[in-house]
Amino acid sequence: MKKVRMTAIGRVQGVGFRFMTKMIADQIGIFGIVRNQSDGSVYIEANGDSLKIDKFIEKIKKSPSPSAKVNKLEVTEDSSLPERVKFSITN
Repeated sequence: MKKVRMTAIGRVQGVGFRFMTKMIADQIGIFGIVRNQSDGSVYIEANGDSLKIDKFIEKIKKSPSPSAKVNKLEVTEDSSLPERVKFSITN
Protein backbone atom coordinates (compact mmCIF):
# COMPACT_ATOMS: atom_id res chain seq x y z
CA MET A 1 0.00 0.00 0.00
CA LYS A 2 1.37 3.35 -1.08
CA LYS A 3 -0.07 6.66 0.17
CA VAL A 4 0.70 10.01 -1.45
CA ARG A 5 -0.45 13.58 -1.28
CA MET A 6 -0.19 15.78 -4.32
CA THR A 7 -0.67 19.42 -5.19
CA ALA A 8 -1.43 20.22 -8.82
CA ILE A 9 -0.52 23.75 -9.85
CA GLY A 10 -1.55 25.39 -13.12
CA ARG A 11 -4.91 25.78 -14.88
CA VAL A 12 -6.63 23.19 -12.69
CA GLN A 13 -9.77 24.85 -11.33
CA GLY A 14 -13.01 25.38 -13.26
CA VAL A 15 -11.93 23.03 -16.06
CA GLY A 16 -13.28 19.63 -14.92
CA PHE A 17 -9.99 18.64 -13.30
CA ARG A 18 -11.47 17.15 -10.10
CA PHE A 19 -14.15 15.21 -12.00
CA MET A 20 -11.62 13.76 -14.44
CA THR A 21 -9.19 12.97 -11.60
CA LYS A 22 -11.93 10.94 -9.90
CA MET A 23 -12.75 9.18 -13.18
CA ILE A 24 -9.10 8.15 -13.67
CA ALA A 25 -8.79 7.05 -10.03
CA ASP A 26 -11.90 4.89 -10.41
CA GLN A 27 -10.57 3.35 -13.65
CA ILE A 28 -7.18 2.51 -12.12
CA GLY A 29 -8.52 1.43 -8.73
CA ILE A 30 -7.10 4.23 -6.58
CA PHE A 31 -8.82 5.55 -3.44
CA GLY A 32 -8.58 9.02 -1.93
CA ILE A 33 -9.85 12.58 -2.22
CA VAL A 34 -9.48 15.57 -4.52
CA ARG A 35 -10.34 19.16 -3.60
CA ASN A 36 -9.77 22.73 -4.74
CA GLN A 37 -7.50 24.91 -2.64
CA SER A 38 -8.02 28.64 -2.04
CA ASP A 39 -4.71 29.43 -3.80
CA GLY A 40 -5.99 28.03 -7.12
CA SER A 41 -4.24 24.66 -6.84
CA VAL A 42 -5.85 21.23 -6.44
CA TYR A 43 -5.00 18.91 -3.54
CA ILE A 44 -5.12 15.13 -3.95
CA GLU A 45 -4.65 12.29 -1.47
CA ALA A 46 -4.38 8.80 -2.93
CA ASN A 47 -3.75 5.31 -1.65
CA GLY A 48 -3.44 1.98 -3.39
CA ASP A 49 -1.07 -0.52 -4.94
CA SER A 50 2.34 1.03 -5.62
CA LEU A 51 2.22 0.41 -9.40
CA LYS A 52 -1.31 1.82 -9.62
CA ILE A 53 -0.28 4.92 -7.67
CA ASP A 54 2.66 5.46 -10.03
CA LYS A 55 0.33 5.16 -13.04
CA PHE A 56 -2.14 7.57 -11.42
CA ILE A 57 0.62 10.13 -10.79
CA GLU A 58 1.73 9.96 -14.43
CA LYS A 59 -1.85 10.53 -15.64
CA ILE A 60 -2.29 13.53 -13.31
CA LYS A 61 1.02 15.04 -14.52
CA LYS A 62 -0.32 14.89 -18.09
CA SER A 63 -3.57 16.53 -16.90
CA PRO A 64 -6.69 14.35 -16.80
CA SER A 65 -8.89 17.11 -18.25
CA PRO A 66 -8.25 18.33 -21.81
CA SER A 67 -9.05 21.93 -20.72
CA ALA A 68 -6.62 21.84 -17.79
CA LYS A 69 -2.86 22.27 -17.74
CA VAL A 70 -0.68 21.00 -14.90
CA ASN A 71 2.43 23.19 -14.75
CA LYS A 72 3.77 21.55 -11.59
CA LEU A 73 2.81 18.48 -9.57
CA GLU A 74 4.22 18.21 -6.07
CA VAL A 75 4.12 14.60 -4.84
CA THR A 76 4.94 13.46 -1.30
CA GLU A 77 4.71 9.90 -0.04
CA ASP A 78 3.04 9.99 3.39
CA SER A 79 2.28 6.75 5.25
CA SER A 80 0.36 8.68 7.93
CA LEU A 81 -2.50 9.58 5.52
CA PRO A 82 -5.80 7.85 6.25
CA GLU A 83 -6.56 4.76 4.19
CA ARG A 84 -9.56 5.57 2.00
CA VAL A 85 -11.94 2.97 0.59
CA LYS A 86 -13.36 5.10 -2.25
CA PHE A 87 -12.35 8.18 -4.23
CA SER A 88 -14.29 11.35 -3.45
CA ILE A 89 -14.47 14.92 -4.65
CA THR A 90 -14.62 17.21 -1.62
CA ASN A 91 -15.63 20.91 -1.46
